[in-house]
Amino acid sequence: MTAMPDSLAATAPSLLAGYRPTAAYDECVTPDGTIRPHWRPLLAALETLGAGEFGQRQREARRMLREHGATYNVYDDPQTAERLWPLDPVPLLMPSAEWQVIEHGLVQRAELLELILADLYGPQTLLRRGLLPPEVVFAHGGYARPCGGVPAPGGRALPLYAADLARLADGSLCVLGDRAQAPSGVGYALENRTVLARVVPSLFRDAHVHRLPPFLRRLRALLADLAPAGQEAPHAVLLTPGPGNETFFEHAFLAGELGCTLAQGDDLTVRDQRLWLRTLEGLRPVDVVVRRVDGGFCDPLELRPDSLLGTPGLLQAARAGRVALLNPLGASAVENPALMPFLPGLARALLGEDLALPSVPTWWCGDDSARAHVLDNLAAMVVKPIDPHVSERIVFGDALDAAARAALLDRIAARPHAFVGQARVALSTAPVWINDRLEPRAMVLRAFLAAERDGYAVMPGGLCRVAPTPDTLVVSNQHGGVSKDVWVLASEPERDTGLLLPAARPLPVVRGGQEVPGRVADNLYWVGRYAERAEGAARLLREALRRVVDLDAAPYDPYLPPLLRAVTAATATYPGFVGAGAAERLAAPGAELRAVCFSASRCGGVRFNLDALGRAARAVRDRFSPDTWRVLGALPREFAEPLTLDDALAQLDRLLMLLAAFGGLSADSLSRGQRWRFLEIGRRLERGLGTIGLLRALCLSGGAAGAVPWDALLAVADASITYRRRYRAAADAGAVLDLLIDDESNPRALIYQLARLETLLDGLAGAAAPDRGVERERVRAALAEVRRGAAAGGRALDRALDESLGRVATLLAEAAEALAASYFARGARPQQLVRIV
Repeated sequence: MTAMPDSLAATAPSLLAGYRPTAAYDECVTPDGTIRPHWRPLLAALETLGAGEFGQRQREARRMLREHGATYNVYDDPQTAERLWPLDPVPLLMPSAEWQVIEHGLVQRAELLELILADLYGPQTLLRRGLLPPEVVFAHGGYARPCGGVPAPGGRALPLYAADLARLADGSLCVLGDRAQAPSGVGYALENRTVLARVVPSLFRDAHVHRLPPFLRRLRALLADLAPAGQEAPHAVLLTPGPGNETFFEHAFLAGELGCTLAQGDDLTVRDQRLWLRTLEGLRPVDVVVRRVDGGFCDPLELRPDSLLGTPGLLQAARAGRVALLNPLGASAVENPALMPFLPGLARALLGEDLALPSVPTWWCGDDSARAHVLDNLAAMVVKPIDPHVSERIVFGDALDAAARAALLDRIAARPHAFVGQARVALSTAPVWINDRLEPRAMVLRAFLAAERDGYAVMPGGLCRVAPTPDTLVVSNQHGGVSKDVWVLASEPERDTGLLLPAARPLPVVRGGQEVPGRVADNLYWVGRYAERAEGAARLLREALRRVVDLDAAPYDPYLPPLLRAVTAATATYPGFVGAGAAERLAAPGAELRAVCFSASRCGGVRFNLDALGRAARAVRDRFSPDTWRVLGALPREFAEPLTLDDALAQLDRLLMLLAAFGGLSADSLSRGQRWRFLEIGRRLERGLGTIGLLRALCLSGGAAGAVPWDALLAVADASITYRRRYRAAADAGAVLDLLIDDESNPRALIYQLARLETLLDGLAGAAAPDRGVERERVRAALAEVRRGAAAGGRALDRALDESLGRVATLLAEAAEALAASYFARGARPQQLVRIV
């Protein structure tokens, strides 16, 4: 590896040329321009790679993140709520010796906060002894009075903990904020490591980075450690607010890595003080909940009555000791910034030690002298409400004009206990890869801890976030922040033991573990329907576009008008080629065809169906394998509006290939359980309806048999090769109709879809229940209708066929409605009608 000069002065042509930190402390270089020793090998390696090659590695990282579906939802973005997770390819380096000091301080702080939590919801000796003012505790919205006396799972009041760290001007670290509610970021940190270790493997290997899998194994073990007694194989769920949450990607990622069922509040119910997961097979007991729903929203019965995210009775189940919550409800009480001034004294009182890892300098305005200090130094202060749930916002003192300053002083005077002042910290900077060179940006490091039986385990790394611009000091992903992987440098290479360790004893063989709540079944069913709907529309549009493109060679095509009208009828994109203005669009069909293909606002069009497919798939992304998800993620991304109709044809070809890949992966990677059945039911139901719609639009719309575009019909139905090999002759109505309606060996024939539906419905969980038979009756009636027509002799293009296909379509629509009522319907949730104060 090339040696790196010690100072910036010797690296004018290098990637660090122009690197001028403005903060008091920079992670990479000292104030006199000397490169810190632990950064030199990495920077030398980057110099060897060069800007062009490292830029290519950055693009490769983005490609991997897109393929993995790594996103972060931004709530106030008018363009799109879902953004690709931002990752800077330059890691943050931490020497092992320094990390050991940080670990000690983090473990001590977690133990202290756990003791405080246990006391606040237990004997409250800290309040009685005057070590904590009551106003600090009870004015904070995170303190939940109903949680008093609730036993901590496994005796651990704080199983999971995270801390946001910043470096001060002297190089020491302080805690900006404690995260005890539902600490987020572990999944993103693991994703960052996965991506970076693959795009710069030699840099990662040569740096001797501490591995992250042991921490993930600790999280898995924690679920078993805290489960109620007697549970050898506890059933765990990860409680999520749903796909709209900002970190939903992480929820699905961690559910897969931890072996949890991803559940929303209405997937769960409490019966007899026990928490149950609603599945199609019935209720299944839940032993552990890894919650990503804020505590107040978890139980509308005892906490926030207006919540639609939680499960009524959840707190009572925890109170009875029948379920372990990670973290326990009410844990966010220690996120209170007003606690920070008291932590040094509490550490001495509870631990007999000085606080090793200090908080950012904080003054609670409920104390007269502290309030006077805040007001006297307001220009250097950040003023915060102690309760994040109130309407007050964080205020930077030096940004206030006279009126705003007076208004703030009035609010503090009226409720001094509700505010804290914190010293405005000049965040340290770290190098970020921007425009093929390194630039300094302000950074914050989030570290993660998980409880062990005798303490806490610290993730050897974490999630670093950096500001998006040089003049931004507020580091937030919601405001454009960028993430970094954190490399804690070991003195020698570590052996990668993987995520799974050998079991202590042979495990009983099981073939379950695929619980399917009604919400999951609903989304899988619509994934199947939208995938099939998009494929059918793409096949039809591809055939129409081919003929439009060929008009230069054959100026008149008698089959094109009926084919274009079929596009409108099959996709229901009216008025299109059949309503008002149809004549003009038939004369120049290119614009309408492009809109049906690529406009997200054209209900029934290809792009519309792909977007709907993506929404349904994201809601159950934990149910798909990584390879399947890569295909699903590529569908909308790689189907972009082209410049020409020839390009549009190429896009449709690419789309059909991706949809075929999704179908193949779904068939080969999903076990034949309930989730596969609902996905397959959706596909078969939609294909049956699509076949009927295609036949009625192209063959039975009033034209003579000679005007039917048989070649186009067979091409759209993907049956051209089969027909030619069977008949080796011109198109015959009876032969084509037999192939597409009555041939049970043709996987695209109508009768094949109906026969498959009958088998699939018979295998559903609870199919024998008396209230779950309507959908099967309708499918059997449809199958009987088709078989009667086949038994009557050759098919003909007549009114009788049109009416028969109409009856089958009606029966399938009724079957779909009955299926939704039987399996997907979720009744009204219990909710308080009056607010108790």
